[in-house]
Amino acid sequence: MPRRRAILTLAAGLPAARPIAARAAPVPWPTRPLRMIVAFAPGGFTDIAARLLAERLAAALGQPVAVDNRAGAAGIIGTEAAARAAPDGHTLLMGTISTHAMNPGLYRTLPYDPVADFAPAAGVATAPNLLVAHPSLGLRDVAALLARARERPGALTYASGGNGTSSHLAGELFKSLAGVDLLHVPFRSTAPAASALVAGQVDLMFDTLPSALPHAREGRLVALGVTSAARFGAVPDIPAVAETVPGFGMGVWTALFVPAGTPRPVIETLAAATRDALPRLGDRFAELGMEPLPAGPDELLAYLRGEIAKWTGVIRGARISAD
Repeated sequence: MPRRRAILTLAAGLPAARPIAARAAPVPWPTRPLRMIVAFAPGGFTDIAARLLAERLAAALGQPVAVDNRAGAAGIIGTEAAARAAPDGHTLLMGTISTHAMNPGLYRTLPYDPVADFAPAAGVATAPNLLVAHPSLGLRDVAALLARARERPGALTYASGGNGTSSHLAGELFKSLAGVDLLHVPFRSTAPAASALVAGQVDLMFDTLPSALPHAREGRLVALGVTSAARFGAVPDIPAVAETVPGFGMGVWTALFVPAGTPRPVIETLAAATRDALPRLGDRFAELGMEPLPAGPDELLAYLRGEIAKWTGVIRGARISAD
């Protein structure tokens, strides 16, 4: 997407990283272990990225970083908890496209404001979704899926991590552009939705690539297509859904936020530690179907504002509401 490319370009122009100690915040931080809230269940894209980053941050900052999964209500429960935490730099949030860019358009009232209640710290990772099917359907590509869906309108089911999540909106966008009727089956979060798909309780899912790819590689699911606008570098053998459904494209992202009011020197130190960690995580991200999303506090804020405007327009245009 243009905004993501702009972020990558900006990041490429940053000066070479210096040791974290040389940029230490002039306030005593961190003074105790850090908590990184993930507003989704373990095992999904956000949780995977959080655990990989937490290990690197702990080494750089000299304090343990514990991942705290607080799933429920499309990420609202965990995100609200982070927004209400003390702004002392010891509570972090792995915000996502769902919690920070989609929820504002889906809910008339939110118990948090993604811009006013948080300070962006650093981009972390991005990845397309992967359209996967249960092997019992006998589908091998998107064209076969469309043929089946048109033969039996409303008979095929697709799981999501909940109403208004990225996996839900990906399905709704697919239905609209492809002109097919699929039955939406929401779950509490993406992990139980994926488990239900593997068990054959539902037929399809637009799951995150890091979560779905291992199942596809081991034959538990069939990968039909990636949701990037073109084939994705980490999985060049899997076609893009857009090759069969023109105009379809969608990805997910996650980034590090802290409660509003957190001292700027703390944010800058956290951003520097994250920026230094991303190149070291590049190979592992690639194995899991992710890409680093390097962006500092100011770049991330600009990106977030653009994402909110984009997805609010999509949601209102499709008349989707989670209330």
